[in-house]
Amino acid sequence: MSLLLHADARTLHRRQSINSAIRNPKSTIIAIGISLSLQSPDPWPALDHASQIYQTITSLSADFVQVITNPMIGTPDTTHGRLYQMRPSRFAMRFTDPKGDRIVADGRFLWLYTPSTTPGQVIRSRIPEYGTTGPNLIGQFVEQPRERYTAHYVRADSLEHTSVDVIRLVPKGHDQPYSEAVIWVGREDGLVYRLDITEASGQERTVILRNLKVNRGVPGRELTFSPPAGVRVVDQ
Repeated sequence: MSLLLHADARTLHRRQSINSAIRNPKSTIIAIGISLSLQSPDPWPALDHASQIYQTITSLSADFVQVITNPMIGTPDTTHGRLYQMRPSRFAMRFTDPKGDRIVADGRFLWLYTPSTTPGQVIRSRIPEYGTTGPNLIGQFVEQPRERYTAHYVRADSLEHTSVDVIRLVPKGHDQPYSEAVIWVGREDGLVYRLDITEASGQERTVILRNLKVNRGVPGRELTFSPPAGVRVVDQ
């Protein structure tokens, strides 16, 4: 008998709920609207667009601002310059502040020349396939993203009058030098305008790109490096 009473009570509760919704449909619509608003937008249309656009880019250049925050130091290090990229494996950052510093991937080696902090030497290493200072600074996040990342839509935003989608990426593998990245993708053109990278060491790196020029070529001198006289080459 108790089971029947319990079933009758549940039936009565459902009828009361239905009657309440019929009597006050506005509250039901509001509840549905709130539920839908809590669902995050799908990040993949924006990422797929960025990936498709990246495949059409043979060369790219942009002014950059880079901010590096090391939790062990605390004070952010801000640098400026011009970035160049030519597919498949050439990349360069020529710094104007600090002036004279350069990062160059010439197709074979990655050269790190920073006389502002380590005068008299240049570090040379084989070009890594991926990495925050490698030749695929942008490509590492928009090439085959579905296979390589878990993606979360963060928000819609704007960056210097450009509407962007902000997307958080977490690598599926554990072999990357970063634990996550947040990229800012232009809604109209699919270009990446900002990257916020959390490196495995805990260091945070933000790169903001301005005055982007796509498929206009790159001066050859920007993608080659010859050690200045008296500079020691340190192979890594």
